[in-house]
Amino acid sequence: MHTPELISPRSPRVVAARRLARRNFRSKDRRFIAEGPQAVREAAAHRGGDGEATLIELFTTVEAAERYADIVAAAGAAGARIHYAADTVLAEVSQTVTPQGLLGVCRFLDSPFEEILAARPRLVAVLAHVRDPGNAGTVLRCADAAGADAVVLTDASVDLYNPKSVRASVGSLFHLPVAVGVPVEQAVSGLRSAGVRILAADGAGDDDLDDELDAGTMGGPSAWIFGNEAWGLPEETRALADAVVRVPIHGKAESLNLATAAAVCLYASARAQRTPGGCRAG
Repeated sequence: MHTPELISPRSPRVVAARRLARRNFRSKDRRFIAEGPQAVREAAAHRGGDGEATLIELFTTVEAAERYADIVAAAGAAGARIHYAADTVLAEVSQTVTPQGLLGVCRFLDSPFEEILAARPRLVAVLAHVRDPGNAGTVLRCADAAGADAVVLTDASVDLYNPKSVRASVGSLFHLPVAVGVPVEQAVSGLRSAGVRILAADGAGDDDLDDELDAGTMGGPSAWIFGNEAWGLPEETRALADAVVRVPIHGKAESLNLATAAAVCLYASARAQRTPGGCRAG
């Protein structure tokens, strides 16, 4: 049985972790918080392109360390420093209402956009003007589930390392390359030069997703641009796309939320790419 070593919220280690809730400190330290067993498990298994372990420190309560002994062991094996903290101390650092007792401090892990292009991606999600961190994390999770090769967050989108974004990704942040801060024009031109067709998802799009699938136009490499849930994509962003595509509404629903629409679009491309003649077929 371990005894908590961190019993004061004013401990320097606790203060350093707590300040990562603020973007300016995350950017300065190039570190972020991953909270909960799933995120910490994925962080412990992840290494950056330089081979360095992503997980630097793990804060855990004694109870959580016993419940998730395998995760704590994996964190230690990855070289992370383990801190046993009192429940009240961990609550000071946690960004959730009901902390699960595990909280990791991680290195930034975003990838250079040029590396993503060099890998010749076949399915990419581009988040342009997405300001809600929960939406950003959920779309990243959808992209991961659909087998996307990368995600790009433009310079007009929310911080990838916002605690809500990290939580909403449910570990998917550690599964696929993500580029951040890329101007949308640069993202589009780079992907197009890499042979990727650019599709803008918009409820008012001229092209219907079902028609695109029926026409067999979605089997090649594609990138979907997703915009702000409240006001969609600006006209100048829509104009950059090869096609502006709407998800058909067959029932009486007024619209789909961003994450649902993204899941439909990404899975449509993934399915088309795996059919005979698609870029992932065979």
